[in-house]
Amino acid sequence: MRTIPWRNFDFWLLGAVAVLTIFGITMIRSAVAQNIELTETYPAVQRQIIFTLLGFVVVIISASVDYHLWSAISRPMYFITIGVLAFLFIVGAAFFGSARWFETGTIFIQPSEFAKIVIILVLASSFSRNIDRIGDVRWIARSFIITMGIVVWVILQPNLSTAIVMIVIWAGLLWAAGLKMKHLLIFMGTIPVILLITVPVMIKFDIIKEYQLGRVTSFLFPNPDARWGDDYNVTQALISIGSGGLFGQGYGQGSQVQLRFLKIRHSDFIFSAMAHEFGLLGTVLVMLVMGFVIYRCLRAARLSRDTFGALICYGVAILISFQAIVNIGVNLRLLPATGLPLPFISYGGSSLLSLLIGVGLVESVILRHKSLEF
Repeated sequence: MRTIPWRNFDFWLLGAVAVLTIFGITMIRSAVAQNIELTETYPAVQRQIIFTLLGFVVVIISASVDYHLWSAISRPMYFITIGVLAFLFIVGAAFFGSARWFETGTIFIQPSEFAKIVIILVLASSFSRNIDRIGDVRWIARSFIITMGIVVWVILQPNLSTAIVMIVIWAGLLWAAGLKMKHLLIFMGTIPVILLITVPVMIKFDIIKEYQLGRVTSFLFPNPDARWGDDYNVTQALISIGSGGLFGQGYGQGSQVQLRFLKIRHSDFIFSAMAHEFGLLGTVLVMLVMGFVIYRCLRAARLSRDTFGALICYGVAILISFQAIVNIGVNLRLLPATGLPLPFISYGGSSLLSLLIGVGLVESVILRHKSLEF
């Protein structure tokens, strides 16, 4: 049995992730401090701590397992994921109209979050085994169909933002695998055409919900005087960010957060809460740590001894960076409102756990390369 070279473990990556998750717990604590529902009947902080502890155990377990195992079982993982998402859709449609979570007592499990990791592993395995066909249009179309096999069930939940993340992962991994940018842009150019055909159909059959359309229209035609809805939420987010100034109003002292003007402040708009209490300086420092995590993932990809390991690391880097960009863009009214969390910081056990699984996969790759460099 081969000994795991733990001396190669990337403690810088793990340390940066630990800083972000601990900071996220402290921000969630401040965000829900004045909300009885979230502190007593819905103990958000305690749940996040449980998922954090579980997640770091999973990091060690994932790092211990040779990442090549996931290539060998990628096909069963793919079909099991589709089965779970289909079961959730069927049960949710039958009993609740729609559903994104499995409820187990006081814990909610969101399978679509873990499906992001499955997409990374399945595509990384497929691309690495067919690297000589990366420029074949038929093979690119086949990889898109494979991706849509999972994406369709996520859209039906409905969870459009997560579906977009998966498509971005597919495009990013295609480019990382060696597809020329001009060819990728040509193929991506067909997606708007597909959307023009399919979106009206999805609206007619109520696959795209009214609130999802409302997010787009409120972004294109904002109403700063709104007293509710996405317009109100984004307006309060901008007020929170602006009033934070350079150094912020202090932890637990922000009026926008503590007086509950800022809504969904422990998840979708936690970036605004962070800017409100820690200011521009604190926000920039946190984003630098986030950037450092992404850099370590990209570095692991560069040092990987094979294409499969490199694509896993690229996929995790794409996942973290895209979700961070979208979440911050929503808070700054640069993008329509979505439900994508700020990685490692926003409240959400399934999201945090899936990201930590991704970090564990990156550690597995870096553990099995030839040598560790800073």
